[in-house]
Amino acid sequence: MSQIIALTNQKGGVGKTTTAVNLAASLAALDRRVLLVDLDPQGHATMGSGVDKHALDGSVLDVVLGEKPPTAVILDCPAAGYALLPGNGDLTAAEVELLDRGDDRERSLARALDDIVDEYDVVMIDCPPSLNMLTVNALTAADGVLIPLQCEFYALEGLSALLDTVEQIKDSVNPQLEMFGILRTMFDARNSLTRDVSKQLRDYFGDALLKTTIPRNVRVAEAPSHGLPVTKYARFSRGSQAHRVLAKELIRRLSL
Repeated sequence: MSQIIALTNQKGGVGKTTTAVNLAASLAALDRRVLLVDLDPQGHATMGSGVDKHALDGSVLDVVLGEKPPTAVILDCPAAGYALLPGNGDLTAAEVELLDRGDDRERSLARALDDIVDEYDVVMIDCPPSLNMLTVNALTAADGVLIPLQCEFYALEGLSALLDTVEQIKDSVNPQLEMFGILRTMFDARNSLTRDVSKQLRDYFGDALLKTTIPRNVRVAEAPSHGLPVTKYARFSRGSQAHRVLAKELIRRLSL
């Protein structure tokens, strides 16, 4: 059974897109059929997959607005190992378009994915770094949420607002929505604040906190400029190995 995973955090710079790209590639390397949906107007997941976001014939915007079926827009990314539903700056128009649609506007993405979701083992949605209508669409379509989180004070503060939003979506439009896990990114165990925040997360969230951590690693930062996941760019680096461990943990946790 396929799983739709929304990667979201309204705070930027926490490694959300980096996690989306590298986790997608790691799952694909473990023989899972993966579709990565770039729902972020920045289009970084698209660029990180080796696709020019400025040269798209169609994007996820066309799919969300019902103007094209997903099969007409999905691209194969053989170097990365997964399929991509690309996005770019055109998605900034989606907020206004969706708001004008009235009732059921939060289900636009879910309806679009219904026809293709069973073709994949995992559909991963890279959400915008904000709690807007695109993020609401992602959470409505998803089976569960994966939250990348940097271990710092302001990240904890923002987590509370995000969890409130998840609960609101669960109560109103998607009662099956689950917490798939909280992932600690840019992790440096030598830092006392990192250790303190990590302990708070463990005490409060228990098993929802993933065991895997993603370390700060220069190879992870370099990989997007080459249009590759770090698992392909520097497969033996610490960052690459951490994402492979993360993929295995999620496979066990979600029975993928």
